[in-house]
Amino acid sequence: MQFSVGVENAFHSLFYMINMPMHKTIGIRDIAKLHGIGETYLSKVFSKLQKAGIVKSVPGVKGGYVLAKAADDISFWDIIEAIEGPSYLFRCAEIRKKNIFVDNPNLFTDTCPCLIKTVIQEAEELMRNELRAKSLLWLHDNVYKGFPNKKQKAIEAWLEKI
Repeated sequence: MQFSVGVENAFHSLFYMINMPMHKTIGIRDIAKLHGIGETYLSKVFSKLQKAGIVKSVPGVKGGYVLAKAADDISFWDIIEAIEGPSYLFRCAEIRKKNIFVDNPNLFTDTCPCLIKTVIQEAEELMRNELRAKSLLWLHDNVYKGFPNKKQKAIEAWLEKI
């Protein structure tokens, strides 16, 4: 299992948006420059975040993006699902229904659910629940407090000038 780099870009971008002064937006250009990534690519990431209701776009000269809801209401899973989509990681193709025993009911029955699918989806749901239990605010609080004061001040100064 592997999430796309878009998930990482979303987390890191949203992390800095938590410190945004009230009623101030941040543009894609500024975030892209911060991370050293392309604006076009990051625009696609933010389009997915907006569609999921995690950020909202503010039009105009001083427009950009803001968080659409409180950081403690944005879970890790919300961000991942916004970028990767809602589907399960394991997609059972039911190959058991195509094997040589299907035509002989005395040898095989497919009336029960696929146990492989059941176990993997149960494990995925445990993972999703863990990711739902951690919020963007939790991430910020646990990471930001570990930054040296000098780095915190540099972040605040950067956010003020954009």
